[in-house]
Formats: sequence, C-alpha cells, structure tokens
Amino acid sequence: MTDLSVDIAGLHFKNPVLAASGTFGYGLEFAELIDLNQLGGFCTKGLSIEPLEGNPPPRIVETHGGMLNSIGLQNIGVRAFVEQKLPHLRRYQTHVIANVFGFSPDEYVDVIRVLNDGDGVAAYELNISCPNVKKGGMEIGNDPNEAARLTEAVKRVARRPVIVKLSPHAQSIAEVARAVEAAGADALSVMNTILGMSVDIYARRPRLGTVMGGLSGPAIKPIAVRMVFEAAQAVSIPVIGIGGIVTAEDALEFIIAGASAIQVGTANYADPGVTIKIIDGLKAYCRQQNIERIRSLIGTIRC
Repeated sequence: MTDLSVDIAGLHFKNPVLAASGTFGYGLEFAELIDLNQLGGFCTKGLSIEPLEGNPPPRIVETHGGMLNSIGLQNIGVRAFVEQKLPHLRRYQTHVIANVFGFSPDEYVDVIRVLNDGDGVAAYELNISCPNVKKGGMEIGNDPNEAARLTEAVKRVARRPVIVKLSPHAQSIAEVARAVEAAGADALSVMNTILGMSVDIYARRPRLGTVMGGLSGPAIKPIAVRMVFEAAQAVSIPVIGIGGIVTAEDALEFIIAGASAIQVGTANYADPGVTIKIIDGLKAYCRQQNIERIRSLIGTIRC
C-alpha cells in the first residue's frame, strides 16, 4: 500500500492533491463529475464580506499553453457561502479550505470572523496576490511588511490554520515568505497567476475587458516550480505548490522541489477529472519507484 497522506498546518490530508481556488467553484459544481471524497481537499472561490459581480466581460482568453482571466473575484459573499454552500459541503470527507479576500485588512478580518462560525471549514487561504482587482490583492502581496501586517491581524482572530497565497510579482518571494511566516502564517500557497495581456490585432483592442489579467496554465509552470523552491528554502512552514499542473509528473516536480502538497487550477477546465488522474498517477509512480510514503519525497531535490 502506498501512503499518499501529508500533514500541513496541523491538518492530515489523505493525499497531496487539492483543487485551486477560482477553478473549482464552491466544490459542489464538481460533485457530479468526480468523487470529492478522493481529493485531499479543495479551495473555494475567493470569499469577500459582500457579494461581488466581478469584472466586465470579456473575462477569459485562451492563450498558448494557458489562459488569461480577469474574473475579478466574483462571488456570493461569505455569509451566503456559510448559509447556502457549507451545509452541503459537510457531507464530504475532504478538507474545505476557504479562500479569503478583502479590499482592506479590516475586510479580511471581517470575512474570517464570519467563517469562524462556519462548521466544516478546515483552514483559510488568504488571497493577497490576485492581479485582477484595483486594490487589495497584489498591493499587499508584493510588500513584505504589508503582507506580514495582514497575516498578523488575521491570525489574531482566526480559529483555524491560515495559509497565505503569495504573489509571483513580489521582488523577492523568499522575503515575503519569511515575513508572513514570522507573522504567524501556518503554511504558504505559491503562486498566484502572472499579470499578462492579449491583443486582438484586427480590432486593435485588448481581448480582456480590463486590458490585463492573470496568466495561468502550463506556460507558467517553470516559474512556479522555481518560486516554490525559493519559498521552501526560505521557511520552515509547509509550502503548497500551484501553477500549470496537469499531470502527476508535474505534481512530482513541485513536491521534489519542496512542496508538501499541490493545487490543480486551469487544468480543471479542460478535464474535470484531472485531479483524480493525478492522484492515480502519484500512486503509480510511488509503486514503480518503491516509495512507501510520498511525504518522503518532499524537498528531496539534489542541487
């Protein structure tokens, strides 16, 4: 028997495969397509204190090896999530990680306070790195001091582990990682999307309604693997790797580079069953390599 379980921030995950925020809805949207109980966990859409309509269309553009999006954190609001979605999610034996967003530190704290009373949430993932909003987002995630202040404020009220999702646009991902670790973060998610742009050469206009958006998909994987490696070298808390993961081989790159778990994002659009295939692929790899526990692979890269 291959043991795929990992431990992160005091939580025991049956396997290291999670679905990433923004690509998996509230989880229930995928419940008829895959067995949610097979996942290590999933991250919800970003939750704000009030409902958000998101950005004007067009909001998604396909690119070579990926996708540009400018959804703008459209969501039903944290109170509606707790009342309407969370009771149904409690039926599943998987970790539900609530992705949290605010336009100010106080708003992040307000969202956390509402979620504290929601039975069924395993942890919080602070989105301090979204490139698709005009304030909040990257302006916090790119500054180690601001990121640390927000993390500390959230940790003062949070009743569950806090995972901080870092920006690829920070001058030094290692510096931000160390800052939020010192402020009390229990784990890191590395990384969010990379700001990009696409132009319609016939209309001579941007293809996104907001001009620029977040690039995701296989095109960003080498950058994401590098940033996971740098973050994992800088901190002692667990790192969750994100960015262009489509196969078990992709996931293994992140794990060997230092990730304790991974999140699958854009690939869910092309294949809703991709997370299950990655889990099966990890089992097959471990059997072939005579690896009893996948956690023994974490950070085993030889440089």
